[in-house]
Amino acid sequence: MFIDSVAVHLRAGAGGSGAEAFRREKGVPRGGPSGGDGGKGGDVVLVADPELSTLSDFRYKRHHYAERGRHGGGSNRTGRSGQDLELCVPPGTVAVDDGTEEIVGELLTAGERIVVARGGRGGRGNARFKSPVRQAPRHWEPGVDGEERIVRLELKLIADVGLVGEPNAGKSTLLSRISRARPRIADYPFTTLTPNLGVVELPGFRSFVVADIPGIVKGAHAGKGLGHRFLRHIERTRLLVLLLPADGGDPRATLAGLRDELGQYSPRLSELPFAVVFSKADLVPPGDPPPDADAPDAWGSYHVSAVTGQGVGDLLEGCWRQLEVAKRGSEDGEERW
Repeated sequence: MFIDSVAVHLRAGAGGSGAEAFRREKGVPRGGPSGGDGGKGGDVVLVADPELSTLSDFRYKRHHYAERGRHGGGSNRTGRSGQDLELCVPPGTVAVDDGTEEIVGELLTAGERIVVARGGRGGRGNARFKSPVRQAPRHWEPGVDGEERIVRLELKLIADVGLVGEPNAGKSTLLSRISRARPRIADYPFTTLTPNLGVVELPGFRSFVVADIPGIVKGAHAGKGLGHRFLRHIERTRLLVLLLPADGGDPRATLAGLRDELGQYSPRLSELPFAVVFSKADLVPPGDPPPDADAPDAWGSYHVSAVTGQGVGDLLEGCWRQLEVAKRGSEDGEERW
């Protein structure tokens, strides 16, 4: 599970001011006060949209203001209320006040709505102040300012696909090829020190989330290397992609070692559907047979090169098909976690 977090500045609309006016109509002397009230300012509302999976849109626009209410007018005309500003966020988003750390609300289901900044009340016009002892009031009220606050939006992202492999297996390079993520890439072990997240976009408005975690070495469950603490980030994925470098040693032994480490950490991880992907396929000498890990229980086997793009498209389409199978299983009543 990953935390996608962004702070946004929100300001609800101010209320409109009340009006000072008097009724002037032929045949109606001393018609009295007729100033209308100001309109209410618009609220800032968060709406859960199931079509969204990240908060990336808010990284480029941090300030969001709702419409203010209009001022009142003569003839007891009330000003128009400001339009609410609706901000769409993925389900699972938590809104936290950045100053007080108070949880404003949480959106869990599609279509759920919460008001995170309330619009100001409209001011009263002078018609509201009429009384038997004050029949021609000239008093009116200004509108109240809308609520203004900095809200931190936090989203617990559940990756659909987890990339698992030994150090320098090419996980970060592949992630940078298939998404806009830009993880650190270098030619020494344990380049990845923290999990990375990328959103893969396919034709036809299809997308899924991929997680890249630090390399797993033999004995990681016992604390070797960077340990196994990062495996918690892929516990809720729907499927795994096990990366084996095509220019490495015995692929069968490498695959068995990775699966053993996954099982040592959590039996569920060893039971997840997985594909075997040979990375760095461009390093295989021409004429040599492609490596094979002999994994009949894998849902797919691919040879890819993040440098040349070889096999990457087939891998992504295979992941999408397998995700559709996993989603149908969830809809049929199977537990996802």
